[in-house]
Amino acid sequence: MRFVVTGEWSRNRLLQTIVVLYCVYVAGLWLTNSLLYFEKMSLTPESVTTYYLGDDESFRQPRSYQGLLEVSHFHLFAMGMLLLVLTHLVLFIPLSNRIKAWLIVLPFLSALVDEGSSWLIRFVHPLFAWTKILGFLALQTSLAALVALALWSVFRGNSKNYQSGERPDL
Repeated sequence: MRFVVTGEWSRNRLLQTIVVLYCVYVAGLWLTNSLLYFEKMSLTPESVTTYYLGDDESFRQPRSYQGLLEVSHFHLFAMGMLLLVLTHLVLFIPLSNRIKAWLIVLPFLSALVDEGSSWLIRFVHPLFAWTKILGFLALQTSLAALVALALWSVFRGNSKNYQSGERPDL
């Protein structure tokens, strides 16, 4: 937080390098996440339900409880850590606290919706396929927005990181 309060954020080249390189890694994650999703299914509810519920005609088995549990176990930890770091960068961006709050909450909610909808499709009702699609799109959009805003903040070069005299909660 010291870097934000003192304005050192805009003058510390090593810190800026770390943020840029982290954004490169997150962009790679964003790309591979998209490729993995579209390798398994598309943006149609039918493809999503087929992936989770299986299909007798194509001999595709439904996702198992253990399989979903293993994926959720890893994703909840990994996405939590990713979003902790990525949304922390929002604190450096010169925007109002109201916008920052949305930029922090939306990625976490969309990640939970994306992960939770898999369980809902498999064990509650196939109509939750729409929730999976919306969760995936919201997560991908929010990740892209956070990366773009972090890079914009680094290359913008302004040391005023809080609007209208707002102070961070330390």
